Amino acid sequence: MRILISNDDGYKAAGIHVLARVMAAFGDVTVVAPKYHQSAMGTAVSLGVKQLAYKDLPEEGPGRWSYLDATPASCVKFGLQYKYEARNPDLVVGGVNHGSNASTGSNYSATMGVAEEAAINGIKAIGFSLTSHRADADFSAVEALLPGIVRRLLDTWPENRPGLYYNVNFPDIPLEEIKGIQWARQGKGHWIKEFEDWDEVRLAASGLTDAFLWQHQRVQLEPGETAYFMRGEFVNDDPNADGRADHLLLQDGWVTIVPCQADPTDHTLLATHL
Repeated sequence: MRILISNDDGYKAAGIHVLARVMAAFGDVTVVAPKYHQSAMGTAVSLGVKQLAYKDLPEEGPGRWSYLDATPASCVKFGLQYKYEARNPDLVVGGVNHGSNASTGSNYSATMGVAEEAAINGIKAIGFSLTSHRADADFSAVEALLPGIVRRLLDTWPENRPGLYYNVNFPDIPLEEIKGIQWARQGKGHWIKEFEDWDEVRLAASGLTDAFLWQHQRVQLEPGETAYFMRGEFVNDDPNADGRADHLLLQDGWVTIVPCQADPTDHTLLATHL
């Protein structure tokens, strides 16, 4: 099996190294990851007259590693063009993301942008996330459960479903405390108070500096400018009557799998107008 891997935390993040090690047991791994952190870029691409720095990373492994100073979706595009010129990979995987991509967070997620870009190109794709932003997050439960999830999804992948990809989220708890794996739907929610004054002391206390600020590209403030940081507080909007909201299952200790579609059309509503 030919496997392309990317992420949105950058090539130095622990999660993508975990993913590469796990996926190497399934086949030949090629990694094209962003040079810097690219969170919440969704399926954004690096268009425009801008130099995109590329570098091979022979010291990394397993597999062939490189970085591109571009968005995760652009890294997938680059990989398809230059690493798989003759034939697309059999599978594209994104992650393992440092932080949850459940509920409406998946709408913004560049980890899921990796999977969606692959799905747009007709390639099987899965995005993986762990609900911890810490650089030193414990991925041991992910490493234990991820191979079985990959085998399960590949063995049951529906035929004639173009644009299908999967969103898998792991709770940040020890393996023995995980209740199991649940099929889920995207939960409902939104964010409030999303902008905060830039305060590196407070950010360090929250644990975000290790995971993010080392690769943050600070700007030189002009006179009169003020710096802010975007994070926010999540508000649950889901009554969860069916018990299938992914973010609430995660909170309850379950690994969640959400089937997603690159086509955002509401076909049910469309049918009423035809």
